[in-house]
Amino acid sequence: MAIRTIREMGDTVLNKVCKEVKEVTPRTRELIADMLETMYEANGVGLAAPQVGVLKRIVVIDCTGEDPIVMINPRILETSGEQTGQEGCLSVPGKSGVVTRPNYVKAVAYNENMEQFTIEGTELLARAICHELDHLEGHLYVEKVEGDLENVGEAEEDWEEEE
Repeated sequence: MAIRTIREMGDTVLNKVCKEVKEVTPRTRELIADMLETMYEANGVGLAAPQVGVLKRIVVIDCTGEDPIVMINPRILETSGEQTGQEGCLSVPGKSGVVTRPNYVKAVAYNENMEQFTIEGTELLARAICHELDHLEGHLYVEKVEGDLENVGEAEEDWEEEE
């Protein structure tokens, strides 16, 4: 396993549509392991393959820190409700913005053994699924931000200076 370089906004790989995974090879398994390690190292909730420069339809998500979800060739089947909140991205470091997403998502994907499964999520998991699947289509959350992007950590820095 290795920590891979996370591509940042402006890198053209982030604007490309990813290709379907036909089979899980040892290289695919290595990519998934590297993506998980990279996501955890960066304190992320999710990571899509194009964020590490690979144009494959693979995402990893872990909202709890205990139970990583690997989704190969994922597709959203159903959404409902609405949630509006702050969103950030490992490919847009130091920034966040307000984004409205569905509050419920049902998706289908394959695991590392190419076994199909269905996943349902609400709140943060629903947001993460939508966010990561957008990456597979070449889209970043900044395209959906309501208002301006904000600098993350500015308020904390101001507070620290006042002490």
